[in-house]
Amino acid sequence: MKKAYVFPGQGAQFVGMGKDLFEKSEQAKQMFEKANAILNFRITDLMFEGTDDDLKQTRVTQPAIFLHSVILAHTLGEEFRPDMVAGHSLGEFSALVAAGALNFEDGLVLVSKRAMAMQKACEAEPSTMAAIIGLDDKVVEEICQQVDDVVVPANYNSPGQVVISGSQQGIDTACEKLKDAGAKRALPLKVGGAFHSPLMEPARIELAQAINETAFNAPLCPIYQNVNAQPVTDPALIKANLVAQLTSPVRWTQIMKNMIADGAEKFIEVGPGNVLQGLVKKVDRKIEATSA
Repeated sequence: MKKAYVFPGQGAQFVGMGKDLFEKSEQAKQMFEKANAILNFRITDLMFEGTDDDLKQTRVTQPAIFLHSVILAHTLGEEFRPDMVAGHSLGEFSALVAAGALNFEDGLVLVSKRAMAMQKACEAEPSTMAAIIGLDDKVVEEICQQVDDVVVPANYNSPGQVVISGSQQGIDTACEKLKDAGAKRALPLKVGGAFHSPLMEPARIELAQAINETAFNAPLCPIYQNVNAQPVTDPALIKANLVAQLTSPVRWTQIMKNMIADGAEKFIEVGPGNVLQGLVKKVDRKIEATSA
């Protein structure tokens, strides 16, 4: 049976995340403490005993989810034998570390730099995202193109669920138009800014330098990357796709379909929450999906 391991992105965080790993495993404890040292603040205090607001800060959220996912994968030991991996947005970094394409320390440094760069881009220009439920992808794309302000599809999460991203005005206008076109819901999201849109270009430039200066290896199995939904093992291509990711849409629906077409029979979500299991079921109800 082919197993696909998938890693969640921003939004999966919760207070207390990772505490059980820290208390159960000496190896996990050492990795968490190493993370505290690398980040120059005790992220474990915020993860285990912080508040929801603490965890919502991008500089905390992204490393926290990354740490929970990567350390959980690490503690699986021999049991962690993926035939393929993928990660949703931030989760792509977790997937790359778990699959051996990137070492733990370098992965954490990149995630921290990514969070800071995105935070900066968000503060430079107020922007947001909204989830559009119940419309065909093509309709969402066409309506976004009709809006004068910046607004683009950012996450193709499952059939009938697309998240759009852009300027505040662009999102407001698009939501009205999409509701008129028959969207069941157009829900503004509580996010810091327009992730996976052209408004993240300053962050992309900043992160590109850091990614290009970091050593990547061939992963132990193909990683299906966000920007093209294709299986990749070449380190140079992995890097290029990772650089493009911040301003490109997350093609999660296509990733799921491609993994299933390539023989994935069981999806295992590694990290906080169970959002990705639900998305797999929306693509194919018959596929087994579980938590690590």
